[in-house]
This record gives sequence, C-alpha cells and structure tokens, in this order.
Amino acid sequence: MLRVGLTGSIATGKSFVSKVLAELGCHLIDADETAREVVAPGSPALRQVAQEFGSEMLSDDGTLDRAKLGAVVFGDPARLQVLNAILHPYIIAKQDERLREWEAVDPEAIAVVDAALMIESGGYKRFDKLIVVHCDEEVQLQRLMARNNLSREEAERRVGTQMSQREKMKFADYLIDTTDGFEPARLQTTAVYESLMRDSAAKVN
Repeated sequence: MLRVGLTGSIATGKSFVSKVLAELGCHLIDADETAREVVAPGSPALRQVAQEFGSEMLSDDGTLDRAKLGAVVFGDPARLQVLNAILHPYIIAKQDERLREWEAVDPEAIAVVDAALMIESGGYKRFDKLIVVHCDEEVQLQRLMARNNLSREEAERRVGTQMSQREKMKFADYLIDTTDGFEPARLQTTAVYESLMRDSAAKVN
C-alpha cells in the first residue's frame, strides 16, 4: 500500500484537496478526527492532558473542553508544544493502526493522511510520498479572514505562528497550487492521483 502524507498551511485549500483524493478512491485519515478520538473520555491521552493543563480542562461529562484548552495554548507556542508532545504519539499510533488494517485488506490501495503539522512533528517521514498544498500568500490571508471572520492583523498573526509555506514546499514530492480556485486545483489533484497510482503499481511490483 502506498502511504501518502498531505499537508499545507492554514487556509491554503488542503481540505478541498483531501476531499478530491477521497472522491478519486484514496483511503483518507483526517488527523483532526484522530486527535478527537485519542482524547475520548477515560483515554490515557486525556488523562495526560488533564495532568499537565489541569482538571478544569475537562467538561462535566468527562470530555475535553476544547475551547478552554484552545484559549490556553493558542498564542503560547511553548504550551502548544507541550500539548503536541503529549498528543502526537497517540495520534500517530492510531493512524498507523488504521493504515495497517487497510493494508491487510487492500494492499494495492493509496492511503492519505491529512495533517497540518506533519512536517513540524516529523511525522511526514513515515510516508512514501508527501503532497504539500499551497497558494499565494495574499490569497491565503483573504481566505482566512473570510472563513474565520478575522481582521487582517489577526490573520497575519495566525499565519505567522506556522512554518512558512515556502519552507513546507521544500519537503514536497508533489505540489498543488490552489491560488486560482477549485477547478484548477481539482485538475492538479487528479494529475497527482494518477502519478500516485503509478507509484503504487511500481511499489507493488
């Protein structure tokens, strides 16, 4: 099975690309969904988060209060790094478990893991190929401002907390540029999928 990482900075169109890859037939794991799964009530990851950040991060029903935790770590890179250090091993283990399950039943498949911090965490090294989604920086800011109802200053600050697009692009086997909108991005994604199919066939043979 060909294992593919998909990443990109905020508001660059990564979710659209992952949707197209799924439509084309790829197995897809969304790291955000995995992150929610690993902090289910009673889980070891949730216990560690509560120990580190305080039991007040838990709601009355034992679930993680994401808004409260977000308020603590957003804008505090050191605390965010602590949170990621707790969660990433659990997220990666859960992803790898699912990838093994898929490979057992469909060894010729293409499996895509969609994760924003794949390069920063080093998780990209587990994959055969890496796709980086990018766009013009002004387009990125305009999308983020519209999507999250942010001022330009807020959007610039949020983008500034992440690894730059240019830096991420250096790691890519495939680049998809979403600057010009959905249809050009769909065409590029389809071309990348066809190339991945060839890579998969070569790996199997």
